[in-house]
Amino acid sequence: MGRLEDKVALITGGARGMGAEHVRRFVAEGARVVFGDVLDEQGAQLAAELGAAAHYVHHDVTSEADWTSAVTAAVETFGKLDVLVNNAGILRFQSIADMSLADFSTIMNVNVTGAWLGIKTAAPALTAAGGGSVVNISSVEGFIGAAGLSAYSASKFALRGITKSASRELGKAGIRVNSVHPGGIATPMTANASSGVDGDKFFAGLPIPRWGRPEEVTEAVVFLASDAAGYCTGTEVVVDGGMLTGAGY
Repeated sequence: MGRLEDKVALITGGARGMGAEHVRRFVAEGARVVFGDVLDEQGAQLAAELGAAAHYVHHDVTSEADWTSAVTAAVETFGKLDVLVNNAGILRFQSIADMSLADFSTIMNVNVTGAWLGIKTAAPALTAAGGGSVVNISSVEGFIGAAGLSAYSASKFALRGITKSASRELGKAGIRVNSVHPGGIATPMTANASSGVDGDKFFAGLPIPRWGRPEEVTEAVVFLASDAAGYCTGTEVVVDGGMLTGAGY
């Protein structure tokens, strides 16, 4: 039996990159998964690849209506909801001086409001299932800042705070809420955002001197979603190759 046998999960941003790895691994671990994204073609392809255990829905995480539809799809398709993975997020490199208010607001709406709406909308279904797990995908930028990432870092710091508050509010319903903090993970999003950056040179100073792989983050997500993490809530799991260990000198 897999670690997520008989569990039903809802995963956002699941059509590609790290989200797609979460979807594949959850299915391999025995879960049935509803996953959403705004990349409908890629989402449909992944659902076809995985078969009856995976169901794709169009899902803009800033939309209350889309959240209601996604949670409803999980309950109606698979009978319940045990796990929510707030994975959807966007990243843009831009200085504070050059960033528009619209761009700042877009990042905050997707990365913060989207996750908050997810917890709010999914909590009744998780409670009805007897409890469950929420895993919020934050970042090392939820602990440190970097030039050009003011909005992204603000959003990931905020997600840490939401995780803490939600764990306090939902614990009595048997719902655990934790966050995962990836470092430099090789995905389409980071490839687009870091174009022109010498990644090999940057990562050479880490204790584990390379890009991380999406599946290495998924390992942490699967653990937190599983019953093996039954006494973990409000915690932060860092998957960063040692980036946060020091200044690099």
